[in-house]
Amino acid sequence: MSYPPPPPTGPEYGAGSPPPNYLVWSILATILCCIPVGIVSIVFSSQVNSKWAAGDQAGAYKASSNAKTWIIVTVVLGLLAGVLSFFYTLSSGS
Repeated sequence: MSYPPPPPTGPEYGAGSPPPNYLVWSILATILCCIPVGIVSIVFSSQVNSKWAAGDQAGAYKASSNAKTWIIVTVVLGLLAGVLSFFYTLSSGS
């Protein structure tokens, strides 16, 4: 039977503290970069503390990791859209 990996340890993860929820970063990435994809990061960010409070430590760490991943995806897509829009604007000028 395969068990999930243990939660990460180290100075950034206290023994009794929940993992980072990245909620502020999720909201900023959603507003500034890409709203549809950013909503996914907000959903995962909001799950971290509730899973931790319910005693699901592995689920909280997984939700934290997913939130971070989706924040990165949101920012990359937002930057890509901005760059493409910039070049489109330059090429369509008179």
